Amino acid sequence: MGLCNPVGARCVEFMAKFHRKPPYLPLISAVPSRIPLRTPLSSAVTRHYATSDSLGGQKTSSRKQVTIRNDDGRVQWKELTTGEKAARTTQQTFNFGVIFAGLCGTIAVVYFMYTEVIASDSKTRLFNRAVDRIRVEPQALELLADRQKIRADGEPTSNKWSMNRPIASSTRIDQTGIEHFHMHFNVMGSAKSGVVNLHMVRGPGHKDWVYRSLALDVPGHPRLYLENADAAQEQKKLGFKMLGVQWR
Repeated sequence: MGLCNPVGARCVEFMAKFHRKPPYLPLISAVPSRIPLRTPLSSAVTRHYATSDSLGGQKTSSRKQVTIRNDDGRVQWKELTTGEKAARTTQQTFNFGVIFAGLCGTIAVVYFMYTEVIASDSKTRLFNRAVDRIRVEPQALELLADRQKIRADGEPTSNKWSMNRPIASSTRIDQTGIEHFHMHFNVMGSAKSGVVNLHMVRGPGHKDWVYRSLALDVPGHPRLYLENADAAQEQKKLGFKMLGVQWR
């Protein structure tokens, strides 16, 4: 080194000045180190559901176990366990049973309403038909009262509402295949009250009922027949007398 005097302290000081090492600075990387970030709970749950167990390789799920009470059908069938599939099957079977029972009950109610109220040959229609027949009969009006004041109902019960009183009736089929319908009910007027006895018949293959007898019994008065097919048939068998001769 030509610039340095080999003798003396100046050379040493000069060398130290130009060959001094730079001060130590900490190394700062341009790429920041990986800092764990907070993730939403839903994302963590989703990742946890989609990842696999490191030991068995089997999927783990954080969803609630499907039971009969909490199953809403959101979990697909293929994701259910054997016990959960049994729970869903039981729930669906029960639901179908309830729906089927409700459907059967509805059909039964509709059938009852039709056969007892709506149909032309229903018991309610036959009852109203007999009451209307009494309200237009002059002899019945003389016993009871004005037809606007005549009221009819079924058998008396503990229920104070007359509309809830049942109407006594029965149906039978005789040996010849003829269907017989019997009914009796009460009629009340402003003057007196009575009991009506109804007998109607319907032959095989016939839809409409015809009167066999319709009688009104009022206490203190003889029976009043509004319809009496038996008497008319008997009269027809006996024929009539003319000039002392019995004609048939």
